[in-house]
Amino acid sequence: MLKIDDRYDHCVLGVVVRCGQEPFVVYDPEKVIDVLMEEDGMEHLEAVEFFEFNILGSWVGEDTPGYLQNCTMEEIDDGWG
Repeated sequence: MLKIDDRYDHCVLGVVVRCGQEPFVVYDPEKVIDVLMEEDGMEHLEAVEFFEFNILGSWVGEDTPGYLQNCTMEEIDDGWG
């Protein structure tokens, strides 16, 4: 399983397992953004933009880590995403 970087280990929420698919690591995006702000000195908006473009926007194959966006079933039914 791929990780984004050791400094984000404490941002891991767990592993997604699915029938017939390889498991992959799932991170808390808010914690990742906090690391960017605290360790890299970014302002919140800068950290969000960096995260979205450079981390969330990186596809490195089927083992690419995931980022959990909390939402309700109602939000999903209303067309989340």
